[in-house]
Amino acid sequence: MGEIRLENVSKSFGNFKAVDNVSLTINNGELFSFLGPSGCGKTTILRMIAGFEMPTKGRIYIENQDITELPPYKRQVNTIFQNYSLFPHMSIFENVAFGLRIKKVPEKEIKKQVHEMLDIVQMYDHKDKYPNAISGGQKQRIAIGRALINKPKVLLLDEPVAALDLKLRQRMIIELMNIHDLVGITFIYVTHDQSEAMSVSDRMTIMNKGQIIQTGQPDDIYERPNSIFSAYFIGDTNLIAGKVVGIEDEFIEIETDLQQEGNKVVLDSSCHLKVDIGTKITLSLRPEKIAISRKQPAIKSDFNILKGKIEDILYLGTHTQYIVKVGQHKFRVFNQHKRVYFDDVALDWEEDVYLFWHDIDSFVILDQENN
Repeated sequence: MGEIRLENVSKSFGNFKAVDNVSLTINNGELFSFLGPSGCGKTTILRMIAGFEMPTKGRIYIENQDITELPPYKRQVNTIFQNYSLFPHMSIFENVAFGLRIKKVPEKEIKKQVHEMLDIVQMYDHKDKYPNAISGGQKQRIAIGRALINKPKVLLLDEPVAALDLKLRQRMIIELMNIHDLVGITFIYVTHDQSEAMSVSDRMTIMNKGQIIQTGQPDDIYERPNSIFSAYFIGDTNLIAGKVVGIEDEFIEIETDLQQEGNKVVLDSSCHLKVDIGTKITLSLRPEKIAISRKQPAIKSDFNILKGKIEDILYLGTHTQYIVKVGQHKFRVFNQHKRVYFDDVALDWEEDVYLFWHDIDSFVILDQENN
């Protein structure tokens, strides 16, 4: 139940192509996210799955049934929007019961199913209240309960926590995951917030300009981005441009423009795309993978070491962010606050420092335009 398949789906509004030839399979029971900037097409895909928009071309299937031209009420798909759309004149109980009353379910069965659903979303004790008497997070739970009580095959969530404050967003994301595990149906989650998508998703798709850029598990996309867009959109990264000048059994040597002695960096050859001598590439290096020190580390064959100067420091509680200038490049470095030694001398602005990282900690993105 709940497998969704998009085949060559496009959607145009006049001359603007919101979705451009998207093909994708979302597995039964997955919590799947669409992630991307505003206007990338993710909400348009959600609306086409829901039946609120018709594709300009292509087909949409649920469990091998072509639903492309079915009206929304025949799709066994429910949608939760940002504003939750609860009925203000109805109690919490009646809001959740609404869909069952439309179906003319017997009253005894309505009471049983609503109580069970209110237990699942942890709102049974609030069943007699009205929407104006509960919090934003509680409204979201009621919206989820009202959608799930109709037993849809797929639940669509369009930026469902965007209106909540940070702490409540974090708590509601955990509750969404718990509800998903309890009911076991397919959830499709749309957001522009990469931390949300990475937190909730079994798999996710990054979109830009109506097209799919990369699909995979969150950790795979983060550690192995397939493009500069993916590397930048999921978290922070440093990009190092270069050309392959040496390949050995264990190492690939990259000539760069970092203006350091030797002008080269190395990476492990076992966990990267196949490259040849002369291939132009970009390395993605996450800020948390880089160590920073005023003391030069011991030189090792599998370490990259650069010397630079601190240009800016930003204390962020869990970590400090350093901006370090190396030649004409500026590296972003995250230094985790694991413990505090009060006799340590903190790094300071304009101080000369060494940056170093292991050869396995950068990832190759092929420079398609220059090969």
